[in-house]
Amino acid sequence: MLLNPRLIALVLAFIITAISLIFMSFVPDTSAGTLFVAGISTFTTTAILTFYVYEILIFKEVGELYDIIQQLKLKDFNVSRKKLNRTANPLKKLGDELFVYVAKKQQQVEELRKLEQFRREFLADISHELKTPIFAAQGFVHTLLDGAKDDPKVRDKFLNKAAKSLDGLDALVHDLVTLSQMENGEIKMKVVRLDILKLTEEIFEQLEKKAALRNVQLKIVSEQKNIWINADSQRISQVMTNLIDNAIKYGKDNGLVEVGFEDDRKEWLITVKDDGPGIAPQHLSRIFERLYRVEKSRSKDMGGTGLGLAIVKHIVNAHKSRIAVMSKVNQGTTFSFKMNKAESM
Repeated sequence: MLLNPRLIALVLAFIITAISLIFMSFVPDTSAGTLFVAGISTFTTTAILTFYVYEILIFKEVGELYDIIQQLKLKDFNVSRKKLNRTANPLKKLGDELFVYVAKKQQQVEELRKLEQFRREFLADISHELKTPIFAAQGFVHTLLDGAKDDPKVRDKFLNKAAKSLDGLDALVHDLVTLSQMENGEIKMKVVRLDILKLTEEIFEQLEKKAALRNVQLKIVSEQKNIWINADSQRISQVMTNLIDNAIKYGKDNGLVEVGFEDDRKEWLITVKDDGPGIAPQHLSRIFERLYRVEKSRSKDMGGTGLGLAIVKHIVNAHKSRIAVMSKVNQGTTFSFKMNKAESM
C-alpha cells in the first residue's frame, strides 16, 4: 500500500469537510456562501494539519529510524544497497527492517556463543596438551637433579623420556603455528603437477614398519600407472601421510588400509579407508576441530598432537576442495577428497 503524506492529508481533509458541510446544511438559515467559506476553511486547515502531523511527526521520525537501521545493516552485515527494502510505506519498512535486523543479530549472538564455547574448550584442551609434556619432562629432570643422575642406567632412561616429552611438545607447538598460519592465509599453496599415485607409494614405504607392528596391509586400489594432479606437493604429502597414518593407528590389528583413486571427470576422487572400529555419529561433525579426540586416552597412547585432521582440512580447503568422512561403528572409516586433474605428459 502506497502511503503518501500529501495524499493522506487531502483524503482526510475531503472527508472531514464533507461531513462538516453535511451537518451545517441542516442548520437553519445557513447560506451557500457560509457553507463555501466553511468548506474551504475546514479543507485547508485539515489538509495542512494532517500533512504536518504525518510528514513531520510520523514520517520524518520513522524515516530517520529506518535510515539508522539501514546504516547498521550496511555496517554490520555487509548488505548491498540494492537489497535494501524500497517500499514507500515507512511503517512497513521500519517493521520489516527491524525484524530482519533483530533476526540477524540473534543469529550473530548464537554464533558468538558457539565460538565462545569453542574458545573455552580449546583453551582447556591446549592447556592440558601443553601441561602434560612439560610436567613429564620437569619430573624427569628434577628426579635426576635429586640424585638419580649418579646411576648411568637411570640417567639415560630418564633423559630419553624427558627428550621424548619435549619432542612431543615441539611437535604440538609446530602444528599450532602451522595451523595458525593456514587460518590467517600466511601459507600459500605452491601448485605443481605431481603423480599422487607415486607419492602414495612413497608414503607406504615410510609407514610400512608402523603397519608391520600391527600386521596391517597397505593397498592401493587403482588400475592406473600414473595419476597426475595439480597440487602443492609438500602439503598433499602431509594430507596423505596423516590420513594413512591415522588409518594404521586406529584401524584394527591384522587389518587393511586401502587408498583408492576414482576418475571423476575433471578431478580425481581420493579415498583412504580402514576397517577399524569406526567413529560414532556424535563425533563425526567434530573430528576436524583442533585438539578434538574421539577417545582421548586411547589417542594419547598412540601419539599425535590432535591437530592433524584440522591441518588436513585447511590444506584441502586451500586447494579449493573439501574433505568428507563416512564411518559406521565396527565397519571402518573412509576419508575422501577431490583434486584437480593435471594433463598427462
